[in-house]
Amino acid sequence: MSDQTFYSGLQQKLDTLRSDGLFKPERVLASRQGAEVVAQDGRTLINMCANNYLGLSGEPETEQAAAAALEKYGYGLSSVRFICGTQTVHKELEAALSAFLGTEDTILYAAAFDANGGVFEPLFDENDAIISDALNHASIIDGVRLCKAARYRYANNDMADLEKQLIAATEAGKRHKIIVTDGVFSMDGTIAQLDKIVALAEQYGALTMIDECHASGFMGATGRGTHEHCGVIGKIDIITGTLGKALGGAMGGFTSGKKEVIETLRQKSRPYLFSNTLAPMIAGASLAVLERISKSTELRDRLMDNTAYFRAEIERLGFTIKPGTHPVVPVMLFDAPIAQQFAARMFELGVLLSGFFYPVVPMGQARVRVQLSAAHTREQLDIVLKAFEQAGRELGIIKQQ
Repeated sequence: MSDQTFYSGLQQKLDTLRSDGLFKPERVLASRQGAEVVAQDGRTLINMCANNYLGLSGEPETEQAAAAALEKYGYGLSSVRFICGTQTVHKELEAALSAFLGTEDTILYAAAFDANGGVFEPLFDENDAIISDALNHASIIDGVRLCKAARYRYANNDMADLEKQLIAATEAGKRHKIIVTDGVFSMDGTIAQLDKIVALAEQYGALTMIDECHASGFMGATGRGTHEHCGVIGKIDIITGTLGKALGGAMGGFTSGKKEVIETLRQKSRPYLFSNTLAPMIAGASLAVLERISKSTELRDRLMDNTAYFRAEIERLGFTIKPGTHPVVPVMLFDAPIAQQFAARMFELGVLLSGFFYPVVPMGQARVRVQLSAAHTREQLDIVLKAFEQAGRELGIIKQQ
C-alpha cells in the first residue's frame, strides 16, 4: 500500500469516465433471463438487450437438460481436458456441433473469448499473414496480438480493401494467408459478405475464418449460421462461436473446422490446455438445444418475424437505425450522454436497454442496441415501441406530433 498515487490515478480515471458520460453501469437482475426480467428493485422489465436470440436461456426445457446432465456427470471436473476432464457429453457435443455446422471436428473452450484467443498462435507464425476486418470482435484482436504472423487490416466489410490487403500479403511472400471476419458484427447487425470473401480467398489462395457468436442457431434458412445465409457451407476453413448466446445462453465457446486444425489446437492451444473443462451441465444443455433447433426452425422463424416487425415500426416512429435484417437493431443516438440518458429513461419506463459509445463504437456513433428474441410477444414489442416513442419525444430525439 506504499504507492497511493496508483489508486488515486485509477479513481481519477473513473471519475473522468463518469463526468464524460462514458461510465458503464451494471443492471442487477433478481430473476432468470427471459423476455421479461425482474430488476433488483423488484420491478418487472421487458428485456431488449440480451443475446438470448432464441429465447432458450431461461426456458424450462433448457434447465431440465442441464439438470439431467448435472445428475449424470456431476457439477464439475476439477481438471483440464487432456488430464481427466473429458466426458462423453463433451465428445457428443463436439460431434453435434460439427454436424450442425458442416465441419469435420470441433473443440470446446470455457469461453468464446478463449476460442478466438487460442486459435491463431498454434496455427500461424511470422511466415504467415492474418488479414482481419477492422471491426472484428476484441477477442479476435487479442488473439491476433498473441501470434507472430504479419497483420493486415481491411475496412469493415470492404471487399476492395480486402483485395488490396490480400495483394500486399501475397507480394510480401507470406506462406499462408487467412481472412478473418465476424460473421455478424454485433454493434451494427451487419452481415459479412462471405460469398465475396470466399471468392477472394480462392482467387488469392487464402484460408477463411468466421466468428459466429451472433449467428449460430438462427442465421440462414435452418439456423446453421452466416455461412448458410451466404451459401458457402463447406467453404469456410475455421468457425468459432459461442454457447452463451442463442445456443442456450450459459457460457462456453468452440472452434470448428478440418480435423487437422482441431487436433493441432487440442495439442497446442493454450486456453484449452490450461483452462478447466466446460461444466458438464452446460455441455448437456447445449447438446439438447442443438437437437431441438436441428428438428425445427420454429424459434428461428419467430425471431425473424419479430425482427422485421420491430425494424419497420421503430423507423416509422422516426428513429434512425442501422439498416439490415439481423435481430441486432442499433438505434442511433450519436451522443454518448444522450445514449446513457435514453437507456436510463427506458429503464424507468420498464424497458431494459444499454447505451453503447466510444470506445465500444466509434466516436460520435453512440446508440442503444436493441436485440430481439423469439421469446418476445407482439404485445411486449408494442409496449417497448410506445416507451421508445415517449422517451424519444421527451429527449428531443424524435419530433413532437
